[in-house]
Amino acid sequence: MILAADGIEVVAEVDTGTAAVQAVRRTLPDVVLMDIRMPEMDGLEATRRILAADAAHPPRVIVLTTFDLDQYVYAALDAGASGFLLKDVTPEHLIAAVRLVRTGDALLAPAITRRLVARFARRPGTAPGASPDLSPDAPGDAPGGKNAERHRALAALTVREREVLELLAHGLSNAELAAHLTLSEATVKTHVARILAKSGLRDRVQAVVLAYETGLVAPGSR
Repeated sequence: MILAADGIEVVAEVDTGTAAVQAVRRTLPDVVLMDIRMPEMDGLEATRRILAADAAHPPRVIVLTTFDLDQYVYAALDAGASGFLLKDVTPEHLIAAVRLVRTGDALLAPAITRRLVARFARRPGTAPGASPDLSPDAPGDAPGGKNAERHRALAALTVREREVLELLAHGLSNAELAAHLTLSEATVKTHVARILAKSGLRDRVQAVVLAYETGLVAPGSR
């Protein structure tokens, strides 16, 4: 009702994860608002299946969460979700979020996202403040596995790009990055775009996940 009143077409509304996957395949929406807790299949698995589908233009997924109770949000971001909203979000914020994600940006609320990723990141064996292991086959994964791929992606970045990624993971906006690094916002946007392209990532949210999981940023660090 909120979205439709603002001119956003709602092509489907379902109440189970299984139905959500089926509805996406049937209607090919631009954006999916995905609740974490649903019967039959939770929102995390539904997000994985939706984004794993071989679609020419996969939808953007926004996860709805209560934050303190839903302990799957980090995994949802890792699965490819473009961001998250708290369930008490205002109508205005909900509308703005859908339109933002529709343009290809990520719904990255810096302070909340930083706390969330720091809380749920699981990187055994990496001490806070330790330098990231940039070797192709990093510990904790078989050669050629997901973790090794992420470390290779990090190793492909320049020193400046890693610096930008680290600050981005701490929740800095483009304007704050520009001020901190004494660069123009256009240059910062170029660096961010190159980070995403080199790493094969979809958006800034996945870049934050990469920074935490490779040890470039330690949970709880500043």
